[in-house]
Amino acid sequence: MRVAVTGATGNLGTSVLAALRADPAIKEIVGVARRRPSAELDKVRWVSADVASDDLSAAFAGVDAVIHLAWLIQPSRDPGVTWRANVVGSSRVFDAAASAGASAVVYSSSVGAYSPGPKDRRIDESWPTDGVPTCTYSREKAYVERILDTFAARHPQIRVVRLRPGFVFKRAAASGIRRLFAGPFLPTPLLNPAFIPLVPQLPELLFQAVHSHDVGQAFRLATVDRAASGAFNLAADPVLDSLQLATLLNARPVPLPARVLRALAALAWHARLVPTEPGMVDLLLALPLMDTSRARDELGWQPQHSAGDALLELLTGMRENAGSATPPLERSRGIAGRLAELRTGVGATDK
Repeated sequence: MRVAVTGATGNLGTSVLAALRADPAIKEIVGVARRRPSAELDKVRWVSADVASDDLSAAFAGVDAVIHLAWLIQPSRDPGVTWRANVVGSSRVFDAAASAGASAVVYSSSVGAYSPGPKDRRIDESWPTDGVPTCTYSREKAYVERILDTFAARHPQIRVVRLRPGFVFKRAAASGIRRLFAGPFLPTPLLNPAFIPLVPQLPELLFQAVHSHDVGQAFRLATVDRAASGAFNLAADPVLDSLQLATLLNARPVPLPARVLRALAALAWHARLVPTEPGMVDLLLALPLMDTSRARDELGWQPQHSAGDALLELLTGMRENAGSATPPLERSRGIAGRLAELRTGVGATDK
């Protein structure tokens, strides 16, 4: 089986490549990324391409499946850029997959595509995917769900799978995640649990996380299983809330109204102290809790890491400046690297 993977060098992409490379059913992987990594990997042929503008026909020629992971988080202050990369780019990927004769498209959607939902029970894949309107990431994920609906109706011969993971963490992505979401001003040594005495306590703060390697296995299973189709929720236990976070970090929960947390996030974003738009707080507090039984029952997927372990691994990686040998995940280069982030825009690198 030959598989093309867009966004192959990111947090999720590197895990998907690792899972595919270990599967004997996969003979070749075309890794598509805007910035080609220097590392050579068994079974992987790298192709440099921007999904929003470049011709993808050569990259997808002769593949059996296209896994679409490419997604631009930053610049959050220029939604036109993210729209072209994420919405226009996704549409171009799907059309190019059909033109190339691929028999399957496996798309990385997200819990962020879901409409606001309950926190006292878990929803299945039929919950509406209209997103949270105040969050750019969520709006774009929801819009691509509609594009994929139309694509599936127009191409009934193509098997369409959409995986919807919770928050995806791993140590090797720590530097990249820090740049994208926390920015250059975060003093990462303070991420030691000994220096985190307090966590905000509010009833809406319940969310699900999953290790990137576990999500990579889910993509492998969805790709090689020719019976897999439709949407699958992905998350590990336990659900993370204020009390869980306090236990993990040996910290004390302190009541904080949601409006205050949102106001603080907006202040930091408008002051250009962080790259994360305040709408991400709205998303975090509005997300429903997902039932993952379909992925477990139909794909045979079983996460090997708990949600808490995945989060702690990320925080430890941030504290220790962990990274990987791909441009999006490269280790931060000290003060010079932080200054480069400021020079090129908070949340960006100088490459």
